[in-house]
Amino acid sequence: MIHDFNYLKADTVKEALRLLAQHKDDYKIICGGQSLLILMRQGLVTPGNLIDIKKVKELSYIKFDPKKGLTLGAATTHREIEKSKIIRKHYPILVDLEENIASNQTRNWGTIGGNLCHGDPTGDPGPVFIALDASVKIANRQRERTMLLEEFFLDFFETALEEGELLLEVRIPVIPPKTAVAYEKFNIIKNDQGIISVAALITVNKDGSTCKNARIVLGGAANTPLRIKEAEKLLTGQKISPALLDKVGKKASEMSSPVSDIHASETYRRYLVDVLTKRMIKKAWEHVATSLKQ
Repeated sequence: MIHDFNYLKADTVKEALRLLAQHKDDYKIICGGQSLLILMRQGLVTPGNLIDIKKVKELSYIKFDPKKGLTLGAATTHREIEKSKIIRKHYPILVDLEENIASNQTRNWGTIGGNLCHGDPTGDPGPVFIALDASVKIANRQRERTMLLEEFFLDFFETALEEGELLLEVRIPVIPPKTAVAYEKFNIIKNDQGIISVAALITVNKDGSTCKNARIVLGGAANTPLRIKEAEKLLTGQKISPALLDKVGKKASEMSSPVSDIHASETYRRYLVDVLTKRMIKKAWEHVATSLKQ
């Protein structure tokens, strides 16, 4: 049962920020509401004021600059990202990601900003965006600030957004040459929430055979999307081999801190981290090798 609340609609960013400041800590922002309404029905969230930003056109856009990279307005829907020709050309991993998020209905209405601000550690975009070194632009009535998405997630369903702040934009740098990204989530039902997910980015050196840079990010393996820097270091300067993959997968499993629940035990989740980490590194590496031959 949803408790009573005041419904307030903003048409501009300026108006939205004014409403946030006016109602202080007794509000929730709704844009798509695909996650928020579930929490409200369960009585886990009972805001006195619901501030709707769905119609704020300033927050819905997809832009690409060859030097600066990709920018996504916070109110951009998953479906818009999935169907974007710009993204398909320059960031195809995001199309693969979006095609496996929930249902068409959810992707048609749910937004990228809402997904990230929900702070669910099993969410799909977080690990991929962190692997791509994404940052977010945040604002209140007094100032704007930018921070790495890696630092945005603080705990289960908790982010770095402060009172009165609104997520405005997601920024993703240009993907470097000789780089590939791979992502996979393990779930029981296709497009359902992942039990464990892994995103891996691999950049190879000029020789085409050794790793220059690696980023490995886990979903569902801790209280936030988890970057495994210790495993990344094992890859730097090395050639791929079964033995190296085993070391990296084992390290990622050791550094994760999953929980047991009705979906899977901690032991099984650690096993999935090991398997998927090796699989995604190999897949990204093979994508780079293929592109170099073309």
